[in-house]
Amino acid sequence: MKLQAYRLQNYRRLRDVVIELDDEISIFVGANNSGKTSAVQGLYSMLRGDAKKFELFDFSAALWGEIDAIGSTASGEDEEPKRLPSILLDLWFRVGEDDLATAMSLLPSTEWDGKCVGIRVAFEPRDAYELVRRFRELHERANHAAIALASKPTADSEPGTEAGAEAEARAEASEYKPWPESLTKYLTKELSKEYTFRYYVLDERAFIGYQAKEADYEPLPLGKEPGGAAILKSLLRVDFLRAQRHLDDPDAGGSDRAESLSRRLSRFYHRNLEKRGDDHAALKALDTSEKQLNFHLEEVFSDTLKRLAKLGYPGVNNPEIVIRADLDPTAVLGQNAKVHYVVPGAVTAQLPDTYNGLGFKNLVYMVVELLDLHEQWKAEEDKRAPLHLVFIEEPEAHLHAQVQQVFIRNVLRILEDANDHATFFHTQLVVTTHSPHILYERGFSPIRYFRRVSDQLAHHTDVRNLSLFKTGEADAPAREFLQRYLKLTHCDLFFSDAVILVEGNVERLLLPAMIESAAKRLRSSALTILEVGGAFAHRFQELIAFVGLTTLVVTDLDSVTVKPDDEKAAAQTADAGDAVDEDDLKAFELEDDDATQPSGKQKSKKYGSTCHAHMEGAVTSNQTLISWIPKKRSVAELWEVTAEQKTLSLAEGSTAAVRVAYQTKVSVTVGSETALLCGRTLEEAFGLENSNWCQAEANRALGLKLKRAPSSPEELAEKLHDRVAGKNFDKTRFALEVLASGPLNGWKVPAYIAEGLVWLEAKVAHELEADAAVATEAATIKPTAADTVSVIIGTEHTA
Repeated sequence: MKLQAYRLQNYRRLRDVVIELDDEISIFVGANNSGKTSAVQGLYSMLRGDAKKFELFDFSAALWGEIDAIGSTASGEDEEPKRLPSILLDLWFRVGEDDLATAMSLLPSTEWDGKCVGIRVAFEPRDAYELVRRFRELHERANHAAIALASKPTADSEPGTEAGAEAEARAEASEYKPWPESLTKYLTKELSKEYTFRYYVLDERAFIGYQAKEADYEPLPLGKEPGGAAILKSLLRVDFLRAQRHLDDPDAGGSDRAESLSRRLSRFYHRNLEKRGDDHAALKALDTSEKQLNFHLEEVFSDTLKRLAKLGYPGVNNPEIVIRADLDPTAVLGQNAKVHYVVPGAVTAQLPDTYNGLGFKNLVYMVVELLDLHEQWKAEEDKRAPLHLVFIEEPEAHLHAQVQQVFIRNVLRILEDANDHATFFHTQLVVTTHSPHILYERGFSPIRYFRRVSDQLAHHTDVRNLSLFKTGEADAPAREFLQRYLKLTHCDLFFSDAVILVEGNVERLLLPAMIESAAKRLRSSALTILEVGGAFAHRFQELIAFVGLTTLVVTDLDSVTVKPDDEKAAAQTADAGDAVDEDDLKAFELEDDDATQPSGKQKSKKYGSTCHAHMEGAVTSNQTLISWIPKKRSVAELWEVTAEQKTLSLAEGSTAAVRVAYQTKVSVTVGSETALLCGRTLEEAFGLENSNWCQAEANRALGLKLKRAPSSPEELAEKLHDRVAGKNFDKTRFALEVLASGPLNGWKVPAYIAEGLVWLEAKVAHELEADAAVATEAATIKPTAADTVSVIIGTEHTA
């Protein structure tokens, strides 16, 4: 039996989400406050079935107005109120022939022949009619009392007199709103009395994609014997390994927050391992018993330490773990075993567990905790549930990247049991993480991406199953490319507020400084900057649309002149790898009119050579501009595109969007002449918009200073194009020299990039305008740790 999916409705920011689980490991990822913890906590709270643990604030905020409207709507005495919201949890179990006996109570009918059985846990009103009636009675009595207080007669109301003070008190009373002024206020105190848990059987035949086919579908209630809670307990055990483990917290002061590794191992020993029966002999001969007990501990912990070794710890030259007795003659039976570390060397030394790093202790602690949970599940014997669901929260805490990958790769092997393997009992793991290294190890299939849909009061979360993205039929090679690429860049975009796709290394290096100059409020947003190149940015189109992540694409105009077909042979020779100059023929795809095609279009390979952006008949070779946004091919058309045409909404009802930024015409002045000109690449655009700065002798190292000063804007544009397109121009050096000069040292961000950054700032920036103004005074060329900038560049994190 496996838990195939669960659906949670009306719980906190999770208005209605379906979370499909992997058979082995599911990985919950997403930006902060995207609902990952709520998905875990909601499942746990609903399965626990304790109404006293719920508050009104556990209901989605968008429902509060609806609840108040039901309470305030006048109705007849016998009229049923509109249905009050409930928190619902649907669990779908995939069952086989061996599981039918266990799942018999969940079969919707004797004719069932499906693959899944479902159960609904509902936290709903005991009696909605009585709930609203009781609220209205209390509300009316309280209001009558307040009115009576406000209307009490008085003989004199002169200010400063006793009667005047009483009048002022009555005036204040008239503004007084007694409890319960609204139904939500009533439920903040009375929720656990008015709401209860009920359980229902779900019929697979009435659902499509875990959603009921009919809006008014009513599931069958489960009987009282053995009851829904008991049935769930017989099917599923849920355990949690929390992130806040506080191993030997030096500031805990002996409080419960501190957790000694030795104490945890001792507890594991007392719970699960075979106990020694001759401890009384140790009282007679302490030395002898201590040696025997050491041997005993080594023996019973042998299997545990072997499982730990599967994770690669201890590694080469790392301390080995030794479990030693720590006997006290006055209380032998109550003493704990203690962990010691054997430091290798010519003279071995044994140190207490507190003398090792947090990462090592955290890894050992997680392994022992998981084994403990596993053994407790096994110890239930006849009452043992066939499925064990374990949530592991942020296993990366204190672990370096390689160990994170080793842990997630081998964690299931730790829980392997020869008696359970491929039998009736199964373990499923759910990992919530902020670590791109864990995603790197597991790939797309287990990822469940939590996407924030809105930042307003009606904010909610959408959960995307990336295994569906990976296994889709369309454009499988593109998805394989994305998976390989994202593994190289450590999948940072799944933890970001937004993503910026850039043309190349120059943009990747310069963008943090450009953000500092043109869009300061982005400094507090979690951005992922991916260097994808003009030829590959469009391959991210499907993934960006699937996850619905706001995206800015910074790319180049890449103007070329199309060559006639009789030069195709020469172009193919250039494609084959012959040594060619920078401006030799390049291949790219364009759509041609073709009446033989159903759409009237067909893609054909064309060949062209690099040219100045203002060349007559120039087209772009950039596939992002041709096939994604704005789907134009001539340079003249691209210059006419509006801001709206550069933006594409990603999903209906979502604020997420993608926008493209590429070079457009700007005003360029040389001497007394001014013209509207456009560069082909970032370097050309930078040189045009910072012409005086780039042509200054002090900035010769940039590589844009011309030998002879240009006499007109057009000459400047042509010579800059020749310089940048030449094979001797060093783009990386250009970027580093610009960075070395600082963003506030005379140069400005090219207009097309600044425009894109301002758009992105309006979409995702967290800092307020006032905060940005204050930060301006303290800004430096290189942001410091105090600036709380979160810009992720590939695998580099710039703070």
